[in-house]
Parts: sequence; structure tokens; C-alpha cells
Amino acid sequence: MNRIRSTFAELGRRRETALLPFLTAGYPRPGDLPELVEAVVDAGADLVEIGLPFSDPLADGPVIQQSSQQALAQGMSIARALDEAAAARERVEVPLVFMGYLNPLLAYGLERFCRAAVRAGVDGLIVPDLPVEEASELRRAAKPAGLAPTFLIAPTSTAQRMRAVDRASAVFSYCVALTGITGAALGIDRELRRYLGQVRRNLRKPYVVGFGVSRPEQVRALAGLADGVVVGSALIRALAAGPRSGARRRAAELVRQLKRGTRR
Repeated sequence: MNRIRSTFAELGRRRETALLPFLTAGYPRPGDLPELVEAVVDAGADLVEIGLPFSDPLADGPVIQQSSQQALAQGMSIARALDEAAAARERVEVPLVFMGYLNPLLAYGLERFCRAAVRAGVDGLIVPDLPVEEASELRRAAKPAGLAPTFLIAPTSTAQRMRAVDRASAVFSYCVALTGITGAALGIDRELRRYLGQVRRNLRKPYVVGFGVSRPEQVRALAGLADGVVVGSALIRALAAGPRSGARRRAAELVRQLKRGTRR
């Protein structure tokens, strides 16, 4: 938790928006994650979000769904993702945040998972299909383990719910930029600015925004409207855009371009 908090504090002092690239554990192949994490961090990532593959990822669009299905078909599991996260931790110092759906975590055991994640060097956890109102069991498991849970705010969230998410999220909250799934086109329009302004007025802790962010100009437009930006589908597309041997280079180049947009 301290890694996440200190990262947001330092970026705030430098007037930089945090960049959180998303990588699917096991994609393109099992074993690739540590090298890819290192590549995006070297290119400027401030935190790294690691997706735990799941057979029915309802919040994810076709790009991330496909990466999840491919990872599962190649034998990726919660246990293996924990091992790869531990290997990634040996290479980088930035915060690592798991993103995983509830059913696999329940099957693994919430308390067992939270302890194992922290042992692997993971700092936080996002569970997109777990509403904050139903998260008491996860919060009880995460707190003693030292794992920081993050909950989601949507464009339809009321001010009361925004404040509830802010209280429940240990260090930062995640704002879904649009009503839909990841990978959809995002316009930085008046309505999005109004929504993020409402979030700013109701939250005391940092918050990041994701879903649909893919280009440096979008990151630049969001600087100042949020404390961090998550980029997922665009990075998975970059990994898939050529031979596996060039995946590290393509990921690093995209992150390098996106990071330039975070400096206010």
C-alpha cells in the first residue's frame, strides 16, 4: 500500500498524471509477463495493472477478452499469475495492481489469495464485478494482508456512492470513463469533463480513469481531470500487432508515447 500512496504523492508534487498500462498475465505467452512489466516500466509506467485471465470477463471488450482466452488456453492460472507477478517484482519497484474477477478469487480463497498476492509483491487489487456494497468479505481479507483494494465509480454513480467508493478504496479509486466495456472509443467531451469534475468534488483520495483511453492526446486531455490514466486494449493490440519477438519493443514504444501526455 505504501508503494501506491508514495507514487501518487510523488507524481502530485511533480504535477504528473500517473500512467497505468494493463497487461494480461499469460499473454502473449505464459512467462512473458516479467519481461513486459519491465519494458513498460522502463518506458515510463508509474504503476502496472496485471489482469488475471477469466473465462467470462464481462467488463472487458473483445481485445482483452481475446487475450484472456488465449492465456487460459495456454495454461495460465491464478497460481501461475502469482508466480509471474513475483518474478516481475524482482525486476521493478513501481506498484503492481492485480485486476481480477470475483469467481476465480473465491475459488482460490480470498484470504489465501490476498496473502499470496502480497508475498508476490503485489500492492493492490481491482475486482470489477464486485460492488463496494458487497465487498466486506474482500476488505476483511485484504486489510490484514496489506493488499489495497480499489473499487469502481461509473458515470451513473451518485455523489453518495462516489463517497462510499472513496471511503472503501484503500488508496485510490477507479473511474470508468464510459458506460460500456473496455476498448470502446472515448471522446473527451463536455459530459466526461462534467462527470470527472463531480468525481473530483466528492473524492478525497486519488482516482484513475480508464476504459477507452488509447492515444497520447487523450492522456494529455485527461491530465488534470484525474490523478491517473489506465490504458489496456491499446497495449494488448500493440502486443498482437507483430511477431512475439518484437512485443517488448512495441509495448515500450506505446507507453513512451502515452507517458509524454501525462506531464502537465
